Amino acid sequence: MNTATASKDDIRAVRAFNRFYTQRIGVLDPYLGSELALTQVRVLYELAHRDQPTAAELGRDLALDAGYLSRILRNFETRGWLARVPSPADARQSLLQLTDAGHQAFAPLQQKSRDQAAALLGALPAADQRRLIEAMATVQRLLSPAPVAAAPRTVLLREPKSGDMGWVVQQHGEIYAREYGWDSDFEALVADIAARFIKHFRPDCERCWIAELDGERVGSVLVARRSATVAQLRLLILTPGARGFGLGARLTDECLAFARAKGYRKMVLWTNSNLLAARAIYARRGFQLTKSEPYHGYGHDLVGETWELKL
Repeated sequence: MNTATASKDDIRAVRAFNRFYTQRIGVLDPYLGSELALTQVRVLYELAHRDQPTAAELGRDLALDAGYLSRILRNFETRGWLARVPSPADARQSLLQLTDAGHQAFAPLQQKSRDQAAALLGALPAADQRRLIEAMATVQRLLSPAPVAAAPRTVLLREPKSGDMGWVVQQHGEIYAREYGWDSDFEALVADIAARFIKHFRPDCERCWIAELDGERVGSVLVARRSATVAQLRLLILTPGARGFGLGARLTDECLAFARAKGYRKMVLWTNSNLLAARAIYARRGFQLTKSEPYHGYGHDLVGETWELKL
């Protein structure tokens, strides 16, 4: 890789941008209005979005000094936010996971971060929003330590736009027919769910996410209101090419964070016993199987399941 020595003017330009951007996004203020420092919030974010990492993994990926990270983790444990589980693969290491109290502490911070990003983008016309996102992607790609040929994939979770819910219905119909042999009755069910969600959408207490990978739609999930205290997770799906990136877990975590931030006390979902990957995601996040009932649907004998999680 060819490199060039930066000029003094270029160095000053980079430093000026750093000062501008850190001030603009509020890094110099008490971060997100909390008592936590930026690094503490970042560690909390990683714990909320990873499946039981080790301290060594966190330190390596975040480039944090081991002693500094250890103090942060001890602080979280003292607050009752963090639990350690012995690693089945290596007894010398512990797996880290947030407690319910940890998730409750993180949820409002994540929502406030989303709100700040939305406000930052909302001040710009749509065309300028896209230019800004593309410019950020360019900066990330150019400054990534990985070779250009192995640059990280670009993942985006966004709100749905016109045509997205039709795509969600289509993907459910195609994927479940191809992988499970389900007939068009299932696609009709999904179409009905999507139509009712759009028609009766309540932005103050409901949310839908569309996942993009390198600019292409690859997944979806939504949170629907069941009652003032109960939210329902629905229409979680990933295209085959998007599996293995942790997107299913990330979409589920977004739903849980949103539900907690909105004051829901419980999240419920309905699935089928043969959907093993989805069931594993739910189980790892503390969902409990509360009801199991055989039925015939979509051309097959199936077992429907209700799962619940106290928030």
